[in-house]
Amino acid sequence: MSFWKKLFGGGAGSATPVTAKTLDYKGYLIEARPFKEGGQYQLAGRISKDGKEHNFIRADKFSDAESAAEIAIAKGQLIVDQMGDRMFS
Repeated sequence: MSFWKKLFGGGAGSATPVTAKTLDYKGYLIEARPFKEGGQYQLAGRISKDGKEHNFIRADKFSDAESAAEIAIAKGQLIVDQMGDRMFS
């Protein structure tokens, strides 16, 4: 089964993201949403503002969800700083 099917609900082995941390940053809500993939936690998150959402996944993997969540928040801040509202286009 492909990675994308697992992530977006394609069967019994679906990866379930865990909202581990959130941060209100410059008017955006950043949620760390690491998910378990192959015994490690994949870095992923969601940025939302005014009903719009932007999901991101990075190749980074961590042995624990807490580390993945901390880095996801930092990556989310970087996306906000670099792209702002353009991320929703």
